[in-house]
Amino acid sequence: MAWDPSNCTDIRYEPDGPVAVITIDRPERYNAFRGRTVDELVAAFRAAWADRSIQAVILTGAGDKAFCTGGDVKQRAETGDYGPTESGMFEIGYLHKLIRDVPKPVIAAVNGLAVGGGHVLHVLCDVSIAAEHARFGQAGPRVGSFDAGFGSAYLARVVGEKKAREMWYWCRLYDAAQAERMGLVNAVVPGERLLDEAKAWAFEVAEKSPTAIRFLKQSFNADTDHQAGLSNLAMSALDLFTASPEGLEGAAAFAEKRKPDFARHVVGH
Repeated sequence: MAWDPSNCTDIRYEPDGPVAVITIDRPERYNAFRGRTVDELVAAFRAAWADRSIQAVILTGAGDKAFCTGGDVKQRAETGDYGPTESGMFEIGYLHKLIRDVPKPVIAAVNGLAVGGGHVLHVLCDVSIAAEHARFGQAGPRVGSFDAGFGSAYLARVVGEKKAREMWYWCRLYDAAQAERMGLVNAVVPGERLLDEAKAWAFEVAEKSPTAIRFLKQSFNADTDHQAGLSNLAMSALDLFTASPEGLEGAAAFAEKRKPDFARHVVGH
């Protein structure tokens, strides 16, 4: 049975000629993802992969405040997880691999905050185009979370070891101009032009040989595919950590809008 994007609640899937635009559509939660969001993103990327008429994919967020702010920490604080999923598993690790494996260029159109797990998504895209008001950063250690797989190891390949460590340890936000200088994004444009610019890039690459692009993407990925093993290990560790007192403190503090007290929950050194 063909996938029907009209059944989606958390994303929009909109083909435009040879380009598929996938929009995370939870602006009331700053486009943070829950389990269902990830399921729908997986289905959308698989649909774009299977559709031979699609030659490029754009990933963006609804509204102008956020591209994606990562996992829905409020939901995690309320229920202890990211909500029900089709498989019973939270498949964010599979989504990461899918963005890398789909044999078509994936362009992130960063329309606002790209923070935490949302920052990881844009980093994994082949290229990123940012609105001038976009902001970038990691937030894991601030809220009791981390990505010790692609989100850190591959980020270091993109911006260098020193800058990647700075981003993860200090959890600062960087503006679009800073992001462009460090090689984190390919171009910066006014917000009102963002989607048009992303589509211009997508339509331009869609004119190139799909087979050549597929082989090139696989060649670029080959150098860092070993990081998938780290990603699996990191996801297993994160499952344990988020259920620990220290991990739970991060989610609770975020939901209660207070400063977390991690030190009293640390078990080992």
